[in-house]
Amino acid sequence: MNTRENQLNAFDRLLTIMDELREQCPWDKKQTMESLRHLTIEETYELGDAILENDLDEVKGELGDLLLHIVFYAKIGSETHDFDIGDVANQICDKLISRHPHIYGDVEVADEDEVKRNWENLKLKEGKTSVLQGVPKSLPALVKASRIQDKVAGVGFDWEEPQQVFEKLQEELEELQHEVTENNQEKMEAEFGDVLFSMINYARFLKIDPENALERTNKKFIKRFQYLEGKAKETGKQMKDMTLAEMDVYWEEAKRIAD
Repeated sequence: MNTRENQLNAFDRLLTIMDELREQCPWDKKQTMESLRHLTIEETYELGDAILENDLDEVKGELGDLLLHIVFYAKIGSETHDFDIGDVANQICDKLISRHPHIYGDVEVADEDEVKRNWENLKLKEGKTSVLQGVPKSLPALVKASRIQDKVAGVGFDWEEPQQVFEKLQEELEELQHEVTENNQEKMEAEFGDVLFSMINYARFLKIDPENALERTNKKFIKRFQYLEGKAKETGKQMKDMTLAEMDVYWEEAKRIAD
């Protein structure tokens, strides 16, 4: 592992390279915060993939890509005299110290949950008008629901036991089934959303990250389906020409072999 001095030298090297690229590279010269935004989002998802795959070498590489983006935004900010990388680092340092009075002050906490409650209450004292103010509007709906539930739970708006959440989920499923029977499309969609929201809440009580859980299932399905495609190709058949019974044989094989 690198020493602290080596780490600081590596960061200084990155800042120097960023300066050089911004001055000399035609592509880097043209970039703005707006043009980098979608690339940053893409890099974040690539990091998420690497974490789910537990590919630590890839995690290292994707973290580097994200770090470059942070340095790039700071460089652009310095050109307009709004902020630089020092301001970025100092602001997060100040925030961390302010939000951890149990480390940098005389506040005592009993456990992780109390730390989270204090965190949300401190944000309100800093001028936030709602604990939900920090939830990005552009988050995917599943992730957004999870963050909403985390944040309101942080100020005590929560169920007491997992069984209560499961009972609420069952209630929402019954309401969805009723609207399916009534064939009311708008109400079906509303109730389906309630079911998903309750499922995400139940996952939180089970200490399951719903995004990770769903992505693992996506990957599992893709692997099984591609096994099925391969077997169909081996027999010289097109998928569209196979019966469901034929496909099910290979699907069951995939469950035993491909996972």
